[in-house]
Amino acid sequence: MVVATTTVGTTTSDFFDRTLGLGYIKASIILSVGVVIVLGIWRTVTGKTEFENIVRRSDEFFYWLTILIANTLGTALGDYVATDLGLGFGGCAAAFSGLLIIIVAAHFFTRIPKSVLFWSAYVLTRPLGVTLGDTLTKPRNEGGLSLGRVSSSVVIFAFMVGFVVFAERRSRMEAFRDVLSTRGLAVGSIPGLAAALVRPAIREADHV
Repeated sequence: MVVATTTVGTTTSDFFDRTLGLGYIKASIILSVGVVIVLGIWRTVTGKTEFENIVRRSDEFFYWLTILIANTLGTALGDYVATDLGLGFGGCAAAFSGLLIIIVAAHFFTRIPKSVLFWSAYVLTRPLGVTLGDTLTKPRNEGGLSLGRVSSSVVIFAFMVGFVVFAERRSRMEAFRDVLSTRGLAVGSIPGLAAALVRPAIREADHV
């Protein structure tokens, strides 16, 4: 679904920029207003803008609609910064990376609502991803690494798989530590695991 919304977002951005002739900056402004409007309607209809535990159909609808518009906005914004402002791929990537760092800092040191920070970060990840993709695929004389689309796709896919595997293992490890801590055992210790498995059997034997 994410890949589909990303593809549609790219196509829609090109439609705004080139077919309608609005240009990157006008398209970015219109799409920014669109994101704000959808989030406002979402909050009015459901009472909040959920982005972590989405269980209701209404939340799911508004979530993916916001994702679609945010992807389109991110594409237009990235093209504007890289092309119209002349920062190039490297400069664009550095600019959006810096903005993401600011959002991370705001998460830890300010009281800005998490939903605002989440959607702001999501919009910025799109142009950052596009810029990094261009850096991999574009020729060296244009500032890229000239890896080609197939090679770049393989590299990006490998990073995605690695990150998913890492996140999954980390989640399981945290769940394992929670189990040990609830039983009063040393977190991460093999003797603690053995005790966790043997202790119930000992208790049953005592009752016999």
